[in-house]
Amino acid sequence: MDKSEQALKVAQTLKQHYPSPKTELIFKNEMQLVISVMLSAQTTDKKVNQVTQRLFKKYASWDDFAKAEIADLEQDIHGVNFHKTKALRLKETAIKILQNFQGKVPQKMDDLLTLPGIARKTANVILQELWDIAEGIVVDTHVTRVTNKLGLVSTKDAKKIEKELMELLPRKYWRNLSGAMVLHGRYVCIANRPKCAKCCLNTICPSAEVV
Repeated sequence: MDKSEQALKVAQTLKQHYPSPKTELIFKNEMQLVISVMLSAQTTDKKVNQVTQRLFKKYASWDDFAKAEIADLEQDIHGVNFHKTKALRLKETAIKILQNFQGKVPQKMDDLLTLPGIARKTANVILQELWDIAEGIVVDTHVTRVTNKLGLVSTKDAKKIEKELMELLPRKYWRNLSGAMVLHGRYVCIANRPKCAKCCLNTICPSAEVV
């Protein structure tokens, strides 16, 4: 089985086991999803959800974030990692969305990448979760680990991993693979204690322990 065949088998198997993967971030509208994803860098979804439960009661619109005092915003998101940098990015992004996009979250990758604090991973999550648009593949720490264990890639560079996966797989699999592999890495292929016996990929994974 060559790498393309293996990648296709992985994508098809994950689609069977995770037919409709969704982010575990809790949100009620487009703004809340964007804010939550920005906060999630180097922070667990569980922690982000704890922080945003209070945050979204105080900040209900882009205008609220745009007008926020940085010191207040820093305190309001204190539970997430790099909260000072993120507070500034949230305010800057809110201002730019209001000024450049009429208060609407842009639906194009190139536009999203102009927003402070939003890189390809974040933009991919936003596009996929809000509008089911697959411009690329989400590559986080889980996807990085799982794809390397599967032998699909041999790099820890997120940009290279995304590029290689996009070349290996037809676009129709990108959306599902992104969400499915994140969940698989979070709950099955766990770092340092993978549940190989319960893994749907154990027969094609070269790193699988004897099951």
